[in-house]
Amino acid sequence: MADAYLGGEPLAEVVRSGFVESRHSGSVVVLGADGEVTAWAGDVMGAIFPRSSNKPLQAVGLLRAGLRLAPPQLAVVAASHRGQPMHLQTVRHLLDEAGIPESALGCPPDYPLSEDARDELIRAGRRRERLFMNCSGKHAGMLRTAALNGWPLETYLDADHSVQIGIKATVEDLCAEKSATVGVDGCGAPLLALSLRGLATGVQRLVEAEEGTPERSTADAMRAHPELVSGDDEGGDDTRLMRAVPGLLVKSGAEGVLVAALPGVGAVALKIDDGAMRARVPVFVAALRRLGISVDAEVEVAVNGGGKQVGVVRSSW
Repeated sequence: MADAYLGGEPLAEVVRSGFVESRHSGSVVVLGADGEVTAWAGDVMGAIFPRSSNKPLQAVGLLRAGLRLAPPQLAVVAASHRGQPMHLQTVRHLLDEAGIPESALGCPPDYPLSEDARDELIRAGRRRERLFMNCSGKHAGMLRTAALNGWPLETYLDADHSVQIGIKATVEDLCAEKSATVGVDGCGAPLLALSLRGLATGVQRLVEAEEGTPERSTADAMRAHPELVSGDDEGGDDTRLMRAVPGLLVKSGAEGVLVAALPGVGAVALKIDDGAMRARVPVFVAALRRLGISVDAEVEVAVNGGGKQVGVVRSSW
């Protein structure tokens, strides 16, 4: 692709006992309240796969197609949930309300991302299930939308299915750019390649939209129920960040992607080149500082040795 991502520049370093032992490169863009770029590093116009960071935009596409959900259900449709009981109960309810069996889910069987939830299921003798997969909420929302409109359920993941055509149109509208290509996400759903600037623009439009619109409804549901967007256990970074900054909308994605927006302030989107998840939050916090936002130190990523902290992953940008 002519507009493929070219790679970034050094953004984060891993410090152990005062010694820098590793570095992570990537790209990051910061938009001001007016939507214009105020700071950047690396390649913010080349196309990347946003992975699960595009879920809020996909959820808006479902609402534009007629889907109507209670805020907790909408939050889990936009989630990368961690398979905790509250997540599984909400996804089950999404399906049961429409009479859709769990077997209709097209995401692959998996165990929960939450270690505690996973261990409990294994102790109970449960195998991997589609419901447990972190994208099952999004898939349930897609199935609900197909059923609502009388579209076939069996092919809802095909790129030419009406659900996916509507999502693509919505994402491109919100991000103000055409997707560079369509791939396949880890969950099997079509995945649109976008620039970091486009991704940040799209999510910023959600938080700035008028109340009651599909865009604002998605943002409000996620911010009202951050524990459903990721989880309330140790791995729930999105939950912690949204709780740390009132009004902030955050959605992380695989392979080192993260996007966030705060109404009246701006938006951030970033990609860590090697896909390292540990580098995202320090770089994100550095980007927030460029918008005048301070985040509590508890979001630091610790480096441990001998059972105690001996260093930290920090931004070098």
